[in-house]
Amino acid sequence: MEHLFLSLLLGFMTLVSLGFFVLFYKHKSLFVGTNLPPGKVGYPILGETIEFLSTGWKGHPEKFIFDRMTRFSSDIFKTSLLGEPAAVFCGSTCNKFLFSNENKLVTAWWPSSVNKVFPTSELTSSQEEAKKMRKLLPQFMKPEALRGYIGLMDNIAQRHFATDWDNNKEILTFPLAKRYTFWLAARVFVSLDDPNEIKKFEEPFQLLASGIISMPIDLPGTPFHRAIKASKYIRKELVKIIKQRKVDLVEGKASRSQDILSHMLHTCTDDGVYMTELDIADKILGLLIGGHDTASAACTFIVKYLAELPHVYDAVYEEQMEIAKSKKEGEMLNWDDLQKMKYSWNVAQEVLRLAPPLQGAFREAMTDFVFNGFTIPKGWKLYWSANSTHKNADYFPEPEKFDPSRFEGNGPAPYTFVPFGGGPRMCPGKEYARLEILVFMHHLVKRYRWEKILPEENIVVDPMPIPAKGLPIRLFSHNY
Repeated sequence: MEHLFLSLLLGFMTLVSLGFFVLFYKHKSLFVGTNLPPGKVGYPILGETIEFLSTGWKGHPEKFIFDRMTRFSSDIFKTSLLGEPAAVFCGSTCNKFLFSNENKLVTAWWPSSVNKVFPTSELTSSQEEAKKMRKLLPQFMKPEALRGYIGLMDNIAQRHFATDWDNNKEILTFPLAKRYTFWLAARVFVSLDDPNEIKKFEEPFQLLASGIISMPIDLPGTPFHRAIKASKYIRKELVKIIKQRKVDLVEGKASRSQDILSHMLHTCTDDGVYMTELDIADKILGLLIGGHDTASAACTFIVKYLAELPHVYDAVYEEQMEIAKSKKEGEMLNWDDLQKMKYSWNVAQEVLRLAPPLQGAFREAMTDFVFNGFTIPKGWKLYWSANSTHKNADYFPEPEKFDPSRFEGNGPAPYTFVPFGGGPRMCPGKEYARLEILVFMHHLVKRYRWEKILPEENIVVDPMPIPAKGLPIRLFSHNY
């Protein structure tokens, strides 16, 4: 009996050892080739994913990048991220190369978790779905359309501050910034304007944003599982809105041009096929995520830096009050007003440099190619990092110093300031984000001064930078 047990144990350990050997062999075989970039590839399956993510959890995502740039003396290094062989491209030259070769040598790529959270994209691919969205968006993001949103943004900002900020001595910044930007996105994309309806989406969207780019482990309690569950709830609610919109269009209570939802319902493919309700729900879901998440992070960090830098606050306040005093009672902000907010936008851009909501993005090599003397195999994933230029002294002297003057005149050199990406895949909502951020700043400084309640609050990047405790602040109204 004893010999049988020992034999079984030995057999089990042999199988385990063999399994690990096969995993390591397969992992290493992914990085066999001539003249690959220098780097390390970590462990099978995990690669360097944990280290890549953990530097963000500790508030310093750039550490993963700069440590390897220094160690390997290279602007390109190989690694393994999210279960894929990858090369990280750093610096303005690399940014220019990737952005200029979109759909030539490289194409967009998202982790498998994205496809699993958005079920209709499994029928094609997340790349194809993104291309469809870019065809739908232009008419809603062109200058003429954006001018029409300013009064709407002003109205919602006034209602938001009156409801959630006024008459409070202390507030939690990040959740309220998300409420403001989500309200705007919901109003612009699907004409949803009821604050109570909007609030019921807050928690599901928070869970979705936290888990959409995570280890795709669909087990109860994991961020990925919670994200899938939240996406199902959101899609269910969006389908209800879509069904009601169809009725309203038939009865003449809604117009074909009032928002992106109506446009989608009347738009067909080149083959004459209309999108299904679930397909539209998925696209609206993606728009709502992109339309509010990054801007809410930017607004939060604007509050943070203005609290820490009184001289910057004073200059923003002076500029905004000059605009406020030029308005008649009840007169809304307009396009010309926002064009005058030059210093305020320089401040916002410096915030976006120091705390970019978009830390970077992945591409996939469409074919083998050589860049900077290194071979990049077809199928490898390519990651560009905003921090590789934003926090690099070669491009921004004293990179940790807050200095809005960097954006005066011609501003930073091309391909060094990339909070919205670049090339054909530059964020189509860049100008929309500028408007909603400036409207937020206008009403914020016009109403209050404030101070941080937790002066040493940590920053966590997961996947966007956010204050660990939501940035609690103490408000001092100018009306006192």
